[in-house]
Amino acid sequence: MTGETNLKNNKLNSLNDHLFLQLERLSEDCMTEEQIEAEAKRAEAIVDVSEQIIRNADVQFKTVKLIAEHGDHLLNHFPSLKSDKPALEDQS
Repeated sequence: MTGETNLKNNKLNSLNDHLFLQLERLSEDCMTEEQIEAEAKRAEAIVDVSEQIIRNADVQFKTVKLIAEHGDHLLNHFPSLKSDKPALEDQS
């Protein structure tokens, strides 16, 4: 794979950048019919992956919102969210 990416640096803003770059590639006038077809297939794949990333972010948001609204006692139902680190104390 060319252009190895550090997954820790991927953010939703990065996804937005990728989508706009793909849109620019699709808008290029100098492509042959074959190149347009290849870019269209690539764009479909990017959209499919993007939709999954957005659904995942939505689930994460809803989980955080649920815990914020109903208390951290719900963390027992979400073991993957538990942390060994102590919670930050309110320092106001």
